Amino acid sequence: MSEFLTYTIIGLVTGCIYALTASGLVVTYMTTGILNFGHGAVSMVAAFAYWQLTVEWHVPVLVALVLVVLIGAPVFGALLERLLMRPLQGKPVELQVVVTVGLLIFLLGLANLAWSPAASATRTLPRFFSGHSLKLASVFVDYHSIVVVAVAVAVAVGLRFFFSVSRTGVAMRAVVDNPDLAAMVGARPYRIAQFSWALGAALAALGGVLLAPLQGALNIDLLTLTVILAIVPAVIGRLRSLPLTVAGGLVIGLAVTYAVGYLPPNSFVAKAQTAIPMVILFLALVLLRQERLRSGRVSGMTLARAPSLARSLQAGVLFIAASVLVSELLSGVNLATATRGVVLGIAFLSLVLLTGYAGQVSLGQMTFVGTGAYAMAHLGHHGSLVGALAAMAVSGVLGAVVAVFAVRLRGLYLALSTLAFAYAMDYIFFDQHFGPYGSGLAVDRLHVPGLDTTSDKGFFVLGAVIFAVASIGLLALRRGRYGRRLAALNDSPQACATLGVNIAYTKLAVFSASAALAGLAGALYGGQQHLVTSADFQTFNSLVLLLLVLMGGKNLVSGALATAVLYALFPVLQQHVPSLSNVQYVLVGLGALTLGRYPDGLGGHMTRLRELIADRTGGQTASLTLEGDRLVGADG
Repeated sequence: MSEFLTYTIIGLVTGCIYALTASGLVVTYMTTGILNFGHGAVSMVAAFAYWQLTVEWHVPVLVALVLVVLIGAPVFGALLERLLMRPLQGKPVELQVVVTVGLLIFLLGLANLAWSPAASATRTLPRFFSGHSLKLASVFVDYHSIVVVAVAVAVAVGLRFFFSVSRTGVAMRAVVDNPDLAAMVGARPYRIAQFSWALGAALAALGGVLLAPLQGALNIDLLTLTVILAIVPAVIGRLRSLPLTVAGGLVIGLAVTYAVGYLPPNSFVAKAQTAIPMVILFLALVLLRQERLRSGRVSGMTLARAPSLARSLQAGVLFIAASVLVSELLSGVNLATATRGVVLGIAFLSLVLLTGYAGQVSLGQMTFVGTGAYAMAHLGHHGSLVGALAAMAVSGVLGAVVAVFAVRLRGLYLALSTLAFAYAMDYIFFDQHFGPYGSGLAVDRLHVPGLDTTSDKGFFVLGAVIFAVASIGLLALRRGRYGRRLAALNDSPQACATLGVNIAYTKLAVFSASAALAGLAGALYGGQQHLVTSADFQTFNSLVLLLLVLMGGKNLVSGALATAVLYALFPVLQQHVPSLSNVQYVLVGLGALTLGRYPDGLGGHMTRLRELIADRTGGQTASLTLEGDRLVGADG
């Protein structure tokens, strides 16, 4: 009985922290419709700032709490709303996701610059009232755990009262339903949204300060990822119900604790217990009634003019010829980096198809890349073509399975379902099957008759040829009937449905094709690396992939190649300039944050400039209209 009570107390304390931080997510989403994926990073920075004040600078605890939770975090939240989130109102969901992911990466980079991970083992936060405990039945409960529960209950009751009785709380609820109507009766939507972000940041900071002492040594990544799990109870509460959010947090905390405590240590569920919250998230998204879920506003899209088949073929031939020349000029590490960039470019193309053309957000694309590498390792012995085909088939089927479960989801909830799937796969599949203790998985290079792919030069040329063929195929698809359906689905799913387009089939097909292309990239990536580990395909890498695709221009083949090469250069920069290991995340995060004001990315701006020049020299602009079930241009 004492063992059960111990696990229950631990689960309740953990659940209270989940509920507390999830409440901050709900508060911000209720008023702006934007889910802040950087919420965990805000919590982490607050915890480290609190440690800096109390442990390093010996500031009194109460003063530090006021400075971090009641002053610093609210001011930061208000600035976030004014500078970053306000321009995102009415923008596509993938842009909202990427900007908040950019905030996550930016804050991670800043934290690593300010607090070196090398000294993380020496950073510990004492618990509140350390050394004091209360006996409950046969179990001693420390005062810090009691404080966590008491604060969580107080916040839950206070928020319930605030939204039900106070004038500001009622105005916040009114802004959610209809901001224009609320403004007509005297409410100030922007001011209310700013207050919501300030309150949400304060709750994130409070959760981080309470969580950090329970985790021993402060770890930047662990703190951030732990708080990210607060998304799960927020979704259980349908991103609008605080009581359901609190209940969801408690259920998750107890489920994880009981799994650790009662399941055999070597059982599959015990090993993958970290994935339990994300499995619950996926089930909640699939099972909840769709009409209860608010997924964002419909927004028109901007499409760059697609080149003709002749121009695509010319560009492909020139690219392959240039790649042959580059293979002669580069060698060693430089050639390996170029190969990695081209191979990753194929993975980036899979997102151009899925997100750029069809408007479907995936936060788990590297999962399909990893599945392709796994299939190639087990079925592509000696570089057999069977391995590459199996990589495409297995990844494509897996993509179809995800689409079948998530086909009725859209926007933010589709993104969350792919995030849950990817996060669960990290612990359920990759950590279990990519070698013991992260030793890795050996992958043979794809063998093609007439080309020596065992050499770095030959394999680089092979990657360039496949990238060129995939690019030509994508552009041809975009010009065709199915491409017009994808464009219409991107622009307005509701209009597609009313015109008789089969939305379920269209989504299923594009998810499968995108996953298959990512699987092919995985087979090549594994061959280029020779040895891959689970770390290569973690969910965080999927977030960075989507971020870079949008920065390069989400529907541009050239943008995918440019940002893929940039991504491949990161490890090289770290080796030559160790101090850049964290600066790169700051720079990438800053680039993502600019997408709120410049949603077409750098590639989109370059394309518009090129089209403007063409128009002034006698070219024609692209004009897109929806006719029947086809999206056609001005030339038909």
